Amino acid sequence: MIKSYVIDTNILIQAPYACQCFEENRVILPLVVLEELDGLKKAEGEKGANARRAIRFLEKLRLKGDLLKGVQMENGGILRVEANCVNVELPESLPEDKQDNRILKVCKGIREEEKPVVLVTKDLVLRLKAQILGIEAQDFSTEQVIEEEGQYSGRQICYVAEDKFKEFKKKGVHLKELYLSDEDGNKIQPELTENEFIILKADQSVKKTHLGRVEGKKVVSLEFRKSQPYGIKPRNAGQYFLQEALMKSAEKAPLVIVKGMAGTAKTFYSLAVGLEKVLNNPTGEYRRILICRPNAQFDQDIGFLPGDEQEKISPLMRPIVDNLEQLIDSDEEERYQDEQELQGKIEEIFARGLIQTEAMNFIRGRSFVKTYLIIDEAQNMTPNQVKGIITRAGKGTKIILLGDPNQIDRPFLDERTNGLSYASEYMKGSPLCYQITMSAEECERSELAMDAIHRL
Repeated sequence: MIKSYVIDTNILIQAPYACQCFEENRVILPLVVLEELDGLKKAEGEKGANARRAIRFLEKLRLKGDLLKGVQMENGGILRVEANCVNVELPESLPEDKQDNRILKVCKGIREEEKPVVLVTKDLVLRLKAQILGIEAQDFSTEQVIEEEGQYSGRQICYVAEDKFKEFKKKGVHLKELYLSDEDGNKIQPELTENEFIILKADQSVKKTHLGRVEGKKVVSLEFRKSQPYGIKPRNAGQYFLQEALMKSAEKAPLVIVKGMAGTAKTFYSLAVGLEKVLNNPTGEYRRILICRPNAQFDQDIGFLPGDEQEKISPLMRPIVDNLEQLIDSDEEERYQDEQELQGKIEEIFARGLIQTEAMNFIRGRSFVKTYLIIDEAQNMTPNQVKGIITRAGKGTKIILLGDPNQIDRPFLDERTNGLSYASEYMKGSPLCYQITMSAEECERSELAMDAIHRL
């Protein structure tokens, strides 16, 4: 059955290609959406760029035919601009001068002739209003991944026979030798993914464990389990896995995705490995460490902040400096005895260009070569932004995406639509991507932090 999808402006701002994702159905843009796109086309950053991209797409269709009557798209669907429905009445509680309510008027006006009608919007309040009027409403599902509980974690606990367990470090274990147990005690063959990390347990003595990684048809021992990047030693299984992914060369592991709650040392460990590679034991593998940290209000606020680019973004990078303070001086008792000396060491690293920080909206169109690129708080990126970052990776560049899908500050993003979760699900199984989700039990920040994770 052919459906009519009425598209809200926020869909096009996040996914300017969205109109092409509704197969052979009718895609309807209320005239108010064009007005909003026109008002956003000069906006800074991702919002303005996506508005312009959506407008260019509409212009191509306009040259092919009359948008008021409808123009066929390449996917077979029909797109049209709806300028009518101005006389459609709404309840008195929904004033007609509001743009969202003008979209509702279109949905209500065309419903009689074009059933079924579906409103597609990221605005939760607008969906509630649509339900009041009996209009079906939904989110843009093309970029949605599965619920968080079912998302790829990058690790599994598996069992193996005692004799195979003893030979693991020398020979590894074939995937067919691994098993799980169901509720009745029956053995089940696990579904494993390339580069997935494994906590391997012997079936006769489950307290014994080895840590490994899926490589081809085998689980192999961790290559960097004895490493201590910048003097940091792993404290739990998650950190051993994290260290393995980060220490791998950019040729073997150009993309690392790390999800986890606050305090699980995601940023801390990423910086430690970067400093080890660039400063402590330079091999020429990377030219520099580049750090970006997206912020929900950054695009619209940066132009109003005083100073040059570095001065403008310095408030966002303060968490990075906090981690550097702990790495530069590992002695907790002596670290803050001389604040000026500690600050001088950090400033020297930045002055030498070993670590650079840049605004997310300033790296569009660039290509990074031999760069250790850390994207902190990646859950505040859109899928389109993540795609843009990953596709900018030049030769010898390693991209590390860090974040917590439960701490999203950006409007219209959630646990299923943010760029971090999107990249995690779609890069699952890639031989070039290593992933790990840190667990709440692996919080190392403080006893209070761990207690809060469990309680709050």
